[in-house]
Amino acid sequence: MIDAKFRGSAALRSKPMNKLLVAAALSLSAACFPLTPAMAALGGNADSVSADNNALRGQLHSTPLVDYTVQQISTGSLVVHEYVTRAGQVFAVTWQGPTPPDLRQLLGNYFASFHSAAVASHTANPGIHRHLNVAQSDLIVQAGGRLRDFHGLAYIPSLVPAGVSVSKLQ
Repeated sequence: MIDAKFRGSAALRSKPMNKLLVAAALSLSAACFPLTPAMAALGGNADSVSADNNALRGQLHSTPLVDYTVQQISTGSLVVHEYVTRAGQVFAVTWQGPTPPDLRQLLGNYFASFHSAAVASHTANPGIHRHLNVAQSDLIVQAGGRLRDFHGLAYIPSLVPAGVSVSKLQ
């Protein structure tokens, strides 16, 4: 005999709205409890890049250029580039991988602003899910992708070194 409580919960799970709520709860828990360690955050200093590389067990490669340094962390599937000014601040971050990275970690203090703009964009354009463009005076984020191919760029316009073309960042 099936317990009435069990039957009730099975009936609840079959409703579309409850499936949506479960998906939202899983997404929220993934954002709050990321599986990957933190990286140097956008706008922050670059001191944590080596520690983050060790935690990711990735390969760290540093390429000094005239106006900035590119710190690349590769884990085999995810590649993150952190662009660091001569003063030691991360002015841009790019990513490419089979899953989206933890943007809360990559964007640091800018995440709240990004999240608000992303929610507003989704509310205004509910059918558009593959690409997201956030353009604010202090933060630009261009993200997109599909299954197993996510990519993006985030940068702080006021920190981009003079003469650096953001379109050339990969």
